[in-house]
Amino acid sequence: MYAVTLHEHLIGRQGSRSALNTPALIVDVDALDRNIVSMARFAARSGLRLRPHAKTHKSAEIARRQIAAGAVGVCCAKLGEAQALSAAGIENILITSPVVGSAAVERLAALAKLCSGLMAAVDHPDAVEAIARSGAALTLLVDIDPGIHRTGVADAAAAVDLARRIEASPALTYGGVQFYCGAQQHIEDFEARRAAVTERTDYISSVIASLTEAGLPPALVTGGGTGSHVIDAALGVLTELQVGSYIFMDRQYADCDLAGEGGANFETALMIDARVISANHGFLVTVDAGFKAFATEAGAPPILSGAASGSVYHFMGDEHGCVVPPKGEAPPRLGEVVTFAAPHCDPTVNLYDAYHAVRGDTLVGIWAIEARGRSA
Repeated sequence: MYAVTLHEHLIGRQGSRSALNTPALIVDVDALDRNIVSMARFAARSGLRLRPHAKTHKSAEIARRQIAAGAVGVCCAKLGEAQALSAAGIENILITSPVVGSAAVERLAALAKLCSGLMAAVDHPDAVEAIARSGAALTLLVDIDPGIHRTGVADAAAAVDLARRIEASPALTYGGVQFYCGAQQHIEDFEARRAAVTERTDYISSVIASLTEAGLPPALVTGGGTGSHVIDAALGVLTELQVGSYIFMDRQYADCDLAGEGGANFETALMIDARVISANHGFLVTVDAGFKAFATEAGAPPILSGAASGSVYHFMGDEHGCVVPPKGEAPPRLGEVVTFAAPHCDPTVNLYDAYHAVRGDTLVGIWAIEARGRSA
């Protein structure tokens, strides 16, 4: 691993964070662990199972920390992510996206023999039949479309039909339903978000009623996210939370009033350190972090430290960005480190091979991102 080659000698050396080659993906271990414990305690108080979404971090080390704190397992968005984490010893994985195609189904069947407690979401009769033909012995969940028409069965009748097909297969187990309101997660105002999630929860309640009337009550109702976890717990329909970004808190979630208390209830634990590599103009400096260092669809990364308050970042290409200070303020000097928050954590993490785990200003570990790039 390239990060180990570059930085292993810095582990444990006081002040070693400043010596990292940049750009570097940083995780504040203490803030991460506090976030993990906080969500685990919330789920326990609420009587909910916790199955965090590993698509956020893609890391066996972080998954182990979540499970040690009380999570029943993890979610993976893709089969490849599940394979990578299973190979690193993680069990009880739920694959939340449909697994379709003969090659993928063969891989799913093979993984089911290796990964204890493997589950997968399905949304089409043909997918159920293909998995059944593979001989895979695993639990399937009926994925319910929350209204964005991305994945999930279209209505209650389709949910009942799919659950019956799963139950009819000797090797498969009908485990319940999945319902993830992704479009509602980033509504910044708490009351507006609660109204939107409540309306969608009324819908999934009607689907659950149809399944129950058909003799197929779902033992598991899994879904939710960082943006809706407080609301989901209060509504009392979900039995399991698939929260993900709470461990890191990117800018999108930091902009949201998560609990109706006027702010975020988790800490920023994920950062990107960049370095000033050109400083020939008084009105801006260039840092070594551009499109390859941050996910770009959520806008520019906020500056956390290393530049005057009110400074802003602008993308300047694949490798570069600029930091512009407010009028009258000096920019950071050549060689100085500027620390950024991720605009959107999941795809930002996917740009890196490793986390640089720090406590204060000291590098304490280098953690592999085993599932990075596992989009298939």
